[in-house]
Amino acid sequence: MQLEVNYREIMKIAGPICLALIIPQINHITNTAFLGRLGEFELAANGIAGIYYLVMYMIAYGLNNGMQVLIARRAGQQQYSGIGQLFSNGIQLGLVFSFIAIIITLSAAPWFFSKSLHDKHIYEAAVSFIRIRIWGLPFLMLLNMSNAFYIGSGHSKVLAATSLCQEFTNIAMDYLLIFGKLGLPQLGLNGAAVASVIAEGTGFIVAFTILFAGKYHLRYQLFGFLRISWKVIWNILNVSAPIIVQFLFSIGSWFVFFIFIEHLGERPLAVSNMLRSIFGLFGIFTWSLAAACNTMVSNVIGQGKSEQVFPAIRKIVALSLLCAVTVCIIINLFPYTLLKIYTTNNDLIAAAIPSIRVISLSTLLMAVSAVVLSGVLGTGNTRMNLITEIVAVIGYLAYCDIVIERMRSPLQWAWGADFIYWIIIFLLSYLYLRSGKWKGKEI
Repeated sequence: MQLEVNYREIMKIAGPICLALIIPQINHITNTAFLGRLGEFELAANGIAGIYYLVMYMIAYGLNNGMQVLIARRAGQQQYSGIGQLFSNGIQLGLVFSFIAIIITLSAAPWFFSKSLHDKHIYEAAVSFIRIRIWGLPFLMLLNMSNAFYIGSGHSKVLAATSLCQEFTNIAMDYLLIFGKLGLPQLGLNGAAVASVIAEGTGFIVAFTILFAGKYHLRYQLFGFLRISWKVIWNILNVSAPIIVQFLFSIGSWFVFFIFIEHLGERPLAVSNMLRSIFGLFGIFTWSLAAACNTMVSNVIGQGKSEQVFPAIRKIVALSLLCAVTVCIIINLFPYTLLKIYTTNNDLIAAAIPSIRVISLSTLLMAVSAVVLSGVLGTGNTRMNLITEIVAVIGYLAYCDIVIERMRSPLQWAWGADFIYWIIIFLLSYLYLRSGKWKGKEI
């Protein structure tokens, strides 16, 4: 698979990724909307527990991105047996990471929540939720490994089937288990956790069934290298480890942000969970284009066409910004309609409106910065991504500490932290790309 730098190729890569990214967001919207019918408390508890699981998920997502870079590079070089080596070793590495995350969660998460959360009832609900939810991580890890293969090797259309099956399962099980329908127990908040685990297991089964049914496992020798190659493992870790740490810093800082919000009270936390759901859904356009940028930059470098890197990034930024402007207009025209998906509480909706205006503007910055950062990732210098992330997170948390914890500012000012984060991301990523230090880097 050797890509050309044009809008058709970009949309060919980004379209299926966008559909795949919609599914986890619809998953979260479904959970949040059903839980919103139970009350403000369930919304608040789900916000904290959901962000914690997202931190653990970043292990899977970081490996996914690293594998995607490596597979796209091998595809550009037409080294198909190399794709099989990466996949075989990657799934074993992914399972090891997921079980380490489960052990850490079961042993340390209750202690951490007890020390960081002020509300005892939110603490108890969050711990109960996460003890169930974390068991979906091995399924999610394997699903992400297959997605990295499909995207990196140019078969991203397959993501549509796995994503649709996963989401249909999640919606059905959410309804049945949260409210106790068809004779099943009424589990409330924990019902959302069980439903998500079942849905992730379904996505994994469908993704791997297609691997075998489509004979991808034979064409790319995907399971032909199950004996661990430490050289391949090291190559995966060399690219993926900085990405994993980068994402852990990124989402970890978001988790800390939600802890700061919890200190402001139950209502700001419930509002923030709704806002995370809304902008998570609309942000998929940017993230799918960013993933396409990662793949395209790595692929053209693999072809020996480094001069095509900047034209590729510019085209993808233009598309991302167009999507973000459209989203910004829609959100600001119909905020009440969107918020009523989650709650019928008019006071809660009114409390969310000022923050929704602020976040919608920050999505314009994100549309540019996330793509440029993924351009750096596509060059293979994942350590630069990590350095950029660390600096941005430091600025982000410093803002949160001053504005939220010390000044106790209104919620909309708390969400202003996103502006600091994305400005730093853009400046450091752009300066690195302009420096040309990435040229000639082998991975």
